[in-house]
Amino acid sequence: MATATTEVPKGKLLVKNIGLMLTGALENPISDADAILAVDGKINAVGKLAELDTEGVDVTVDAMGSALCPGLIDSHVHPVIGDWTPRQSQINWIDSYMNGGVTTMISAGEVHLPGRPKDVVGLKAMAITAQRAFSNFRPGGVKIHAGAPVLEEGMVEEDFKDLADSGVKLLGEVGLGGVKQGDEAKKMVAWARKYGIQSTIHTGGPSIPGSGLIDADVVLEADADVIGHINGGHTALPLDQIRCLCEGCTRSVEIVHNGNEVAALFAMRTSMELGQPERIILGTDSPAGSGAQPLGILRMVALLSGIGDVDAEIAFCFATGNTARQRELDCGLIEVGRVADFVIMDRAQHSAGKDILDSVRQGDLPGISMVIIDGVVRCGRSRNTPPAERLAAVVS
Repeated sequence: MATATTEVPKGKLLVKNIGLMLTGALENPISDADAILAVDGKINAVGKLAELDTEGVDVTVDAMGSALCPGLIDSHVHPVIGDWTPRQSQINWIDSYMNGGVTTMISAGEVHLPGRPKDVVGLKAMAITAQRAFSNFRPGGVKIHAGAPVLEEGMVEEDFKDLADSGVKLLGEVGLGGVKQGDEAKKMVAWARKYGIQSTIHTGGPSIPGSGLIDADVVLEADADVIGHINGGHTALPLDQIRCLCEGCTRSVEIVHNGNEVAALFAMRTSMELGQPERIILGTDSPAGSGAQPLGILRMVALLSGIGDVDAEIAFCFATGNTARQRELDCGLIEVGRVADFVIMDRAQHSAGKDILDSVRQGDLPGISMVIIDGVVRCGRSRNTPPAERLAAVVS
């Protein structure tokens, strides 16, 4: 397993011969650009190769006519310590997700730690430790936004100020701790928001010991920033309650791999019918009882496109730009000034689709030939996806 340094990357990267550039932006999901420049880990220019300043390039990647997409974002993971999960006694799961195109992860709570402290002092210490540790530790180069405490009874406003002052920017799933009532959760979510901490709420039936049912009434009253796994983790709410959530607020609609697929498609279609596709974001809700899913985000893109009848380029926006905007991240979009996180991929060999987008619309996963994080090549041909028809290569 390779672990990336946290030092600011230096150098100039050119990716050329891009056959299809997916931007991650719903308003313009496909660009006619065929090349992209990154300087010191940030996107510097996007356009036609002949128009770009390629002088002094340190690394040149030839995409060989394949597709380039912003690095995928997993909006819902449960890291613990290092690149290890006690849920499945598995190591290197984060590095394996990078081989599935994931370059950024958002913690929904480090709740699987054996003996997780539930007193206020302990949970704050654990959150700060996770935030610090994953700021300094990047398996496979993946950026993990961690340190997400779950709410416990007895927390007061000053606790949220302390957490924010210490660098904590997330709350773990509301409902996984002792706070499960809407009025109590609403008060604490408001304190968190006051100090710049984003919140996610558990939705649906219980997932782990200690969690419980969180129904639509509680979700609406708590008013968290993200309706976590609206399709259940694993057990979903009735479809009429999911519609109520989509219609009753404007918060992010998070659809996850480890949830109910019927509910996932219903939530997406309802959001689309409301004219609010920008609310849809994707996660895996893993590692969990069903394991770790390195290709979980790609599988969600293929599911929502293939069965949900959404253009593949739009489904990729759910996994990139939508999440970046909702989560206030500097990645996920092909825009000058954003971080240079890219996935280069193509139609999988022998797919029935005529090209990568058509193959995803038919339910096939693409083949990844390169992942770039902060302008640095982190892997070549993925060890997890089917082989791509065309393979990107470092040519200088």
